[in-house]
Amino acid sequence: MSAPTHVSQYTPADEIPEPGALELHPALDLPPLREALRPEHDLWAPRELRDLTTLAITEFTGALLDVVEVHEGQRWWARLGLTAGVELWLLSWAPGQGTEPHDHGGASGSFAVLFGELREDYRYPAGPIRGARHEAGASIGFGAGRAHQVRNTGTANSASVHAYSPPLLPVRHYADLADVPPVAPRPAGPLRERNR
Repeated sequence: MSAPTHVSQYTPADEIPEPGALELHPALDLPPLREALRPEHDLWAPRELRDLTTLAITEFTGALLDVVEVHEGQRWWARLGLTAGVELWLLSWAPGQGTEPHDHGGASGSFAVLFGELREDYRYPAGPIRGARHEAGASIGFGAGRAHQVRNTGTANSASVHAYSPPLLPVRHYADLADVPPVAPRPAGPLRERNR
């Protein structure tokens, strides 16, 4: 019998913006990022998410470095942008910090490494557990069924930019990647009805 999953303590309670609306971190309220977040676009494919996170680490490096903080006691994160179709986050990882195994509740996702290096162990439903090392500049997009565990296994700090679509879905944690169910999670209800 597999271990039960649980919803993250970080389950979002925010409302999804109306289509066309955009929320941005004050330090990144830049016209090129406003344009890149395409507030009218309501569902992003993994390739589009990867392009967005790659753009963030290559075109907004200075602004991201001004915002990022690294805390040895716990992981740090800040939301950079939110629309009806996508959320964009900046995360930092001190050596030894990482996530529990988790999925993104039916959202597709991406992350790109701003600096440092991250280890990712991942699994799609009913698939094998695989691992990859992602160095500075690397980016990956993934489909809705992927569960993973991300860690800084190196000796230097790391930071990464993450994007998810649809936004604000609760994360589901697992005791182990082997406990990922054989069927991928599906987002609950239509995009506009999830937070009502």
